[in-house]
Amino acid sequence: MAAAAQAAVWLLDAAGLAAADPGPWLARLGAGERQRYQRFIREERRRQFLLGRMLLRQAACALLGLPLDAFTVEERIGQAPLLQLAGGAAAPYFSLSHSGPWIACAISRDTPLGLDIERIDPTRDLAALAQQAFSAQESAAFLALPEPRRSAAFFSLWSQREAEYKLGQPASAPHCHFLPHPQLSIAVCAAVPLAPALHAIAALD
Repeated sequence: MAAAAQAAVWLLDAAGLAAADPGPWLARLGAGERQRYQRFIREERRRQFLLGRMLLRQAACALLGLPLDAFTVEERIGQAPLLQLAGGAAAPYFSLSHSGPWIACAISRDTPLGLDIERIDPTRDLAALAQQAFSAQESAAFLALPEPRRSAAFFSLWSQREAEYKLGQPASAPHCHFLPHPQLSIAVCAAVPLAPALHAIAALD
């Protein structure tokens, strides 16, 4: 049996960075990234974007052992951004996600992947959301669960569907993994068996 593809999922709790000066991070963005940053109207969304791009660079540095200035990120209209290495060397695959103060980046040398994180919030009308977002069969299975199990089940399926969408594979194809966390549902999917490892951090380099 072939070994599972390796992936790292970097998780940043950005709540402690709320008062940090964004200037040094903005200076690291490429021209296309800065233009996209400026297009966001809400300050929260700007910050999520900026921290996501910084987390991507930190994850790539850790994976490849290269300095921050070895990477650039190309914006692509209607597509996910493209990570590029100086000299045209092959860059790793990655996927970004955010939910509230949490920012996440999944990265792999081996395979494309999709990542989604969702804050677990049982106060939302999960029954109504399930009927809107899931198939009739999935929604019925969700509603048949005992009340204490519904919240975890809803957010697991929600994050799985989002991760599958980002991967861009048929829903029956991906290998999806859930990483344990007390506040989040974390799903990472790939077209091949995957061995994801979670790295939780509270600051950026």
